[in-house]
Amino acid sequence: MQHDFDLAIIGAGVVGLAIAAEMAQPGREVCLLERHDSFGRETSSRNSEVIHAGLYYPNGSLKARLCSEGRKRLYLLCERHGIPHRRITKLVVAANAAEVARLESLMENAKRNGAGALEILSKQETHRLEPHIHAEAALLSPETGIVDSHSLMAHLARRAHAQGAVMAYHTRVTGIEPLNSGYRIHLDEQGQASSFITRQVVNSAGLGAEAVARMAGIETESAGYRLYFCKGEYFALHPAVARRVGCLIYPLPPGKAEGLGVHVTLDLHGRIRLGPNARYVEEFDYSVDPLQRDAFYESAVRMLPFLKPENLHPDMAGIRPKLQPEGGEPRDFEIREESERGLPGFVNLIGIESPGLTSCLAIARHVASLLA
Repeated sequence: MQHDFDLAIIGAGVVGLAIAAEMAQPGREVCLLERHDSFGRETSSRNSEVIHAGLYYPNGSLKARLCSEGRKRLYLLCERHGIPHRRITKLVVAANAAEVARLESLMENAKRNGAGALEILSKQETHRLEPHIHAEAALLSPETGIVDSHSLMAHLARRAHAQGAVMAYHTRVTGIEPLNSGYRIHLDEQGQASSFITRQVVNSAGLGAEAVARMAGIETESAGYRLYFCKGEYFALHPAVARRVGCLIYPLPPGKAEGLGVHVTLDLHGRIRLGPNARYVEEFDYSVDPLQRDAFYESAVRMLPFLKPENLHPDMAGIRPKLQPEGGEPRDFEIREESERGLPGFVNLIGIESPGLTSCLAIARHVASLLA
């Protein structure tokens, strides 16, 4: 059978770009399909831009392993190619004496995950490092950082293109037809229908990953691939108060909650945001509800006692593709080659939320090994 491509990657978020950069090479025809006008228009550009150390994830999980490997690879890539980033450090704070013991448990989990150097700071040590925050103690993570996600994605896109990958924007996948030795991909290119044949497929469509899996004939509910959309909003702090904080400040994670709690994030320009919250939604809407301000304030003032409600201003919102239903158990990444379902050479990436940005290079290596 004549194949137009060896590999089709669906979705040009940071993970799809990393896979394209990893897989494209002379003699291997790779195309990257994206429904938007450019890369990273959804989850990859609407997040905290944090390079995670890997504190929270269950030992042995894909999230833990790929975060640890991905963090190391990402720092090395940024250093080699001048991608803006900073090892800014992170404090996970205990707000009261009852929470201090949980810091020890969190540190032990993080050590098993390979999260790098860690230290528990006393109240006095925390105050010397961050004199304006409230904490009975804190877990210090020097390996946590921030990255300019757009610059990272632009680098990966250039690398993939230089290695021969075809970048097809404004291109929506409308159907996937399994063939004897490959797949026919049906497209809508700005109103024009077309198709091509590829040997292998990677579904890295993010928010659309479940829909793409269904196109290939997978019953997503029984496969455990059903996605739930969780909106996260951010509020920015007024510059006059933002200068009082110098690193990332997180509360202890609230049990089985859908996120890590409202935390303090900095960007490479010194701006500070609070967020994200976690609200399950049915439709994609990136507006920020100004009525959420008081809830953000109540969460953050426990760590930042100098805050006043008027210091907070609506900033941005993102949507996470979660496998965890509201109130349900947390779920690991699903990264699976689907030969067992009669789809050889078809890899699904479902539920790639945080730490997907940190893990992108490690995910790309993992996908390459599945397709080898």
